[in-house]
Amino acid sequence: MKSNLLPPRAIILVSDIGIDRRSQLLTIGSGMAAQLSTANLISDLTEIEETAEKILTDKQQIVDLDKKRQQTREAIRVLNKDKVNNKCWVCIGNMFLKLPKKSTKNLLENDFNQLDREINSIRNDLKPKMNKLRDLENKDDLKGFNLEPLTKDEIRAIENLL
Repeated sequence: MKSNLLPPRAIILVSDIGIDRRSQLLTIGSGMAAQLSTANLISDLTEIEETAEKILTDKQQIVDLDKKRQQTREAIRVLNKDKVNNKCWVCIGNMFLKLPKKSTKNLLENDFNQLDREINSIRNDLKPKMNKLRDLENKDDLKGFNLEPLTKDEIRAIENLL
């Protein structure tokens, strides 16, 4: 009967797994080194999975907040189109209230701005998380994703030079 076990001093090169210690040698046969390397591998993979899970959660949260923002935008448009009524029905929690159109529109605009700030905040936090994940996977940073638009002063300075 042939055994599928590795010889006692077999050496396995840990690479292309995406861990931080890319060219680490794992010696099977010396029990302590194998246990340490396995523990490091498990902790590195756990950290990668946790970071990826945070990224996916943030992306889903952006989608959910964007749906709410679009619904708020639609409600503001409907209020702008309706010229007949001075008051409108608004559902707040589990109550329906009849409020003046102006105050309802202000509430909706405040909600819209708050949702916009939350979405931008999550997007700004997402970039460092993506970079951390790429570092953990030993991949190069993405080029061109940290660009910011020119300010008005910078545009004027360029126009003056041309």
